[in-house]
Amino acid sequence: MDRRSLLAAASALAAGAGHAAAPLVVRVAKHEAMQDPQVRYMLLLLRLALERSGKKVEIQSSRNVMVQSRSLLELARPDPGLDVFWTMTNPEREQQLLPVRIPLDRGLLGWRLLLVREAQLGRWAGVKTLEQLGALQAGQMNDWPDTAILRANGLKVQTGTHFESLFSWLAEGRFDYFPRSVLEIGLEAQEHAARGVVIEPHLLLQYPTALYFFVAPAKPQLHELLTQGMEALVADGTLERLWQAQFGDVIERYKLRSRHLLKLQNPLLPTATPLARKQLWFGL
Repeated sequence: MDRRSLLAAASALAAGAGHAAAPLVVRVAKHEAMQDPQVRYMLLLLRLALERSGKKVEIQSSRNVMVQSRSLLELARPDPGLDVFWTMTNPEREQQLLPVRIPLDRGLLGWRLLLVREAQLGRWAGVKTLEQLGALQAGQMNDWPDTAILRANGLKVQTGTHFESLFSWLAEGRFDYFPRSVLEIGLEAQEHAARGVVIEPHLLLQYPTALYFFVAPAKPQLHELLTQGMEALVADGTLERLWQAQFGDVIERYKLRSRHLLKLQNPLLPTATPLARKQLWFGL
């Protein structure tokens, strides 16, 4: 079964599950499509995991698009405006919120390609080390954990507060490259090709990280249900199958095995990250 068919079948199964009891209502942030092109996949996992509890699930999105910083504030409130949010983990988030420590992306968020200006491609052929990369400047959002990770590895970072403006800044030369995960870079390169933005063809950055579901601290029962449901999806292979359908082609699409790999340290990786559970992670 191909990617589209598998995801469609899983969606139909989730949508068609019948339950007599009142639905379990789960509130999530409305995401800007360009900033999170995997929304459908994440919502499907959320629904499938929670339906393992035997409950009918109703997922409600916020009326307006919420940036990451606003979503995390809403989640942490004593009377939260959201119930679940998916994002990269770090110690602060794991202290303030309830993490479900199963990487939804099998760690792919830490596999980074670079958006660069097409007119500057020639300069990138000679970049082979972190020291050489450090002579150039990256662009990132100011509230992303990636910003601190890049800086901790000696890389210079220009930050902004509006996601779409970063592509304009790159095209205008305000910084040299925009590291993006293999999950999201393809659509972004297409959307901004007219600005002369392309994917750099040689380099691959990688640092260990995880994309988790985080639950509001005020909702411990929901956290327990979601944790149990995600473990069930791991145990029966559902998570692996859906991940393969969603992301399995990125290795060949971006020729990851033939790229020059630069490994970065992640000082923000919490000690509780389940790195020893090898079946949860992608590796070349």
